[in-house]
Amino acid sequence: MSAYIDVHCHLTGGEYGDVGALLRSLQDAGIGKVITAGFDVPSSEAGAALAEKYPAVYFTAGFHPTELKKYREGDLYAIEALLSHPKCVALGEIGLDYHYGDTDKPLQRGIFADQLSLAHSAGVPVQIHSRDCAEDMLAFLRERAGLLCNGALLHCYSHSAEMAAEFAKLGVSFSFGGASTWKGSKRAKKCIAATAADRLLTETDSPYIPPASKYGTFPNTPASIPEILANMAQIKGMEELALRDVVWDNAHVLFKKLNN
Repeated sequence: MSAYIDVHCHLTGGEYGDVGALLRSLQDAGIGKVITAGFDVPSSEAGAALAEKYPAVYFTAGFHPTELKKYREGDLYAIEALLSHPKCVALGEIGLDYHYGDTDKPLQRGIFADQLSLAHSAGVPVQIHSRDCAEDMLAFLRERAGLLCNGALLHCYSHSAEMAAEFAKLGVSFSFGGASTWKGSKRAKKCIAATAADRLLTETDSPYIPPASKYGTFPNTPASIPEILANMAQIKGMEELALRDVVWDNAHVLFKKLNN
């Protein structure tokens, strides 16, 4: 039996107060499972702890490109150790982010490549963060297409529909969040319309990026998933529950440990 699913959120930062109360409210809202994404070693370990405590919570472990100033030799060993956890569904979030002026692109690329290799060795998919780097990201993944055989998600996808078609040739899936519901989000809407339903997933990236009905509020929560999915269904010309079933199945195919 399917339910709504949030494949990428952040539950470990203390923004929600009582996480247990939040998760109970999500259950009442029909949110069946959530994946809390790691962005460094402490957040990945905290995600594991939440997943052990709450049945609906799964997690990813990885080092985010904008967090690499905190990276220390040996951190990837800690990430690797978490990948064998029965509720660690992917290595992530990892990737490239050229948004900031002080970006160390060689460092980002090096750690990204190391983590892709680690995921491949461990037999797990990856959750990829990609901002202001579309051409580089596509070239990077094309060069390492063999490392993506366990699946890959471009989370909170923000590049063009034309680029999405090229990423899809590499077997990549795409998740969309609150920004896709905003009135001015023409690029995201075009991507959703053009992308095959079996490559679509729902996320919130909460506590960030609230949907249109909650614009300007903080924190966003996984309770926004029904609004995000309803918008996607409208764009695709599908019944909401039919798309919900498809997204649920897509998530369980990509992140096989969700079946645990």
